[in-house]
Amino acid sequence: MKIALRFLPLLSFVLPLFASFTSAADWPQWRGPEGQGHSDAKNLPLTWSESQNVVWRTAIPGKGWSSPVIEGAQIWMTTAIESEASEEEKKKRLAANTGNQPLNISGRLSLRAVCVDRMSGKLLHDIELLSEDSPEPIHALNSFASPSPIIENGRLYCHFGTNGTACLDTQTGKLAWTNHELRLNHENGPGSTPMLFGDLLIIHCDGSDTQYVAALNKLTGKVVWKTPRSGTMDPNPQLKKAYGTPLVTELGGQPTVISPGADWLYAYDPESGRELWKLSYGAQGFSIVPRPVIGHGMVFFSTSFMKPEILAVKLNGTPEIAWRFKKQAPNMPSPLLVGDELLVIADKGVATLLDAKSGETLWTERLGGNFCSSPLIADGRIYVGNREGQTFVLAPGKEFKLLATNTLDGQIMATPAAVDGALFVRTDKALYRLAK
Repeated sequence: MKIALRFLPLLSFVLPLFASFTSAADWPQWRGPEGQGHSDAKNLPLTWSESQNVVWRTAIPGKGWSSPVIEGAQIWMTTAIESEASEEEKKKRLAANTGNQPLNISGRLSLRAVCVDRMSGKLLHDIELLSEDSPEPIHALNSFASPSPIIENGRLYCHFGTNGTACLDTQTGKLAWTNHELRLNHENGPGSTPMLFGDLLIIHCDGSDTQYVAALNKLTGKVVWKTPRSGTMDPNPQLKKAYGTPLVTELGGQPTVISPGADWLYAYDPESGRELWKLSYGAQGFSIVPRPVIGHGMVFFSTSFMKPEILAVKLNGTPEIAWRFKKQAPNMPSPLLVGDELLVIADKGVATLLDAKSGETLWTERLGGNFCSSPLIADGRIYVGNREGQTFVLAPGKEFKLLATNTLDGQIMATPAAVDGALFVRTDKALYRLAK
């Protein structure tokens, strides 16, 4: 295990810090108000199908795995409209595929924001934000609109990786700004969802060619700071990339960005981008997808592909790895912390409940299917959907209890939102409002 310290304040306590949002948005970002997969929604449905407990179903144009965000009567998502690439362009791109991955090769790309009315399900807006004439290929499992947007006080912040970032005024439907400066080679397409802190939009940019974290001014879109990753990585460019999402917590009274990249967990000062410390995983870690969760003085996250592990890192005092979990660790779904228990869902459908403090396995059960979406707890139940369109409803607690299995028509790649008495579930075909 390696730890590098540039500046380490007295970490006397660890407190989640999620007060960056100044709006009363119902569901401002991926995984809810705190970005941790928790909702205070009540009276949610336990069961549903295409013909049961569906208030409305709205087809969403294009293709996008981003999760919905909600403010007032508006539900926003991003999507991508792709045109067919020429055969010559496809051959050229396939020949340059150094990562040997199954690719989706597109012609002209229209990157868009889509708005649906919360009560009626009517499609209100379908607005082009950015376009690319010859976008880099993406993994066949990915989309060009996988990073989720963020909504705050009538402004929608949409990030599409190397293809650009945009801010939309949700009341007028007009662009406030765009930014094309954060360029990198994703290899598999965009995946990192940004986060807001004060006036900053903080973004991971971990490609095979360059690795850095950047912050844009949310009012202007201008780059405020840009900090290169400093940790030594594997010489193979394919093992340098990552698709993670940061979070901000408070360490010893100081706001701190917790930022997983390839092989290293980093901490930054959100205002300046200054690296505070970094901690080696002590194992291979790349293509990071899940968002960390925090509690009990620790941060919990996955090292993702090839040899995934769940790591629990102590943040009180000198950061260090408290425990590791290696069996059926997820590549893509984020963990869910509920009280003293940490739920992890492996991509191949095996759910495991761990004691968050010790890492002890409490139970392991196979749900079935393939998972990309992250679990959500709301109304005293845990909801998690798979790529086969099934949503499993579990009871939280130290004993496994499956309450229901519900099926919709389509793949569930996005993470649902839970607001008031409704679940909003996006499949690859449509957005659903599910309620009793």
